[in-house]
Amino acid sequence: MTRAAHLAYWQDSAQGADQKWDIIFGERIPRVQQLLAQMLGHPHPEQFVFAPNTHELVYRIFSCFDAGKPLRILTTDGEFHSFSRQLRRIEERGNVTVERVACEPFATFGQRWEKALRAGSYDLIFISQVFFNSGVVAPWVDDWLHLVPEQTQVVIDGYHGCGALPTSLKDVADRVFYLAGSYKYLQAGEGCCFMSVPQGTLLRPEYTGWFADFANLAKPQQGPVGYADDGMRFAGATMDYSALYRLEAVLQWWHDDGLTINAIHQHVQRLQQNFLAMLDDVQHPLLNRQTLLLHDADQHGHFFTFALESAGQVAEFAAQLRAQGVETDYRGKRLRFGFALYHDADDFDCLKKALS
Repeated sequence: MTRAAHLAYWQDSAQGADQKWDIIFGERIPRVQQLLAQMLGHPHPEQFVFAPNTHELVYRIFSCFDAGKPLRILTTDGEFHSFSRQLRRIEERGNVTVERVACEPFATFGQRWEKALRAGSYDLIFISQVFFNSGVVAPWVDDWLHLVPEQTQVVIDGYHGCGALPTSLKDVADRVFYLAGSYKYLQAGEGCCFMSVPQGTLLRPEYTGWFADFANLAKPQQGPVGYADDGMRFAGATMDYSALYRLEAVLQWWHDDGLTINAIHQHVQRLQQNFLAMLDDVQHPLLNRQTLLLHDADQHGHFFTFALESAGQVAEFAAQLRAQGVETDYRGKRLRFGFALYHDADDFDCLKKALS
């Protein structure tokens, strides 16, 4: 299915040459916007914009702020490497202040996050829907957005939530930026990330490209730089849209089959319970409920994270599992096990045999 979509992009590009943009902007992008809006409960499909990666979109938001003026940011210590690295680099300006709320202990994160919101006045708030290095679900924006002043920009990194956790942006669509991508949970591979942009925003990204005012391309390009009135104001420039075609194929397939995110999430939660029952049976010294970062099943995304004693121990253990046909992922001292739509409980027999 995604292979056919990939070839369809090649065909449109080969036949249309420069006219392919009429198909991409006139047919493909609106269809994917509609499918994403349906999946995420977003009332304004036209507010979705696309880029090759979420980092490009994040930096476009950063570029809306004057680099010569002070910038105050609230975030956590559990954000993905690209954002964390970019933030550290921007801090080198000397006029950027960053408040990082520690994710752990997870049981008190919500209270500490709200305390930080009440204590400071921020220009930008950035938080994950699911923390990448633990799999723990953060408090949803509905619960704390009332504490945020209207002038503060709010960004939710939904990369480990979109396509995994039932998500509705209905009540926050006109207030927050929501970032995600096609790589893992949406099954379409790399290259098609997207962001919902609050309707009516007047932000003007300094980091911009010709797609950001595509409709007015033929008009004289003089005077102040113009922007689209919808999500495309945060668009960039020429990119390979084959991933967008693949994403359309996956989302259309789910839609036609009536496959919902709620059904996927329920399947994964059953797998996770079977996985834990298997661990209870094996009683492994490294992989057990005691080393699992969080025990609340309703507060997990679609992967479990186990904290071991050292990065070396994790790397060695992961290599041993791989030799037995069990693929894992690890970050430092943390070992991650992912659960997906294509798994079933019988797949854990291989892991049980390896651990035994």
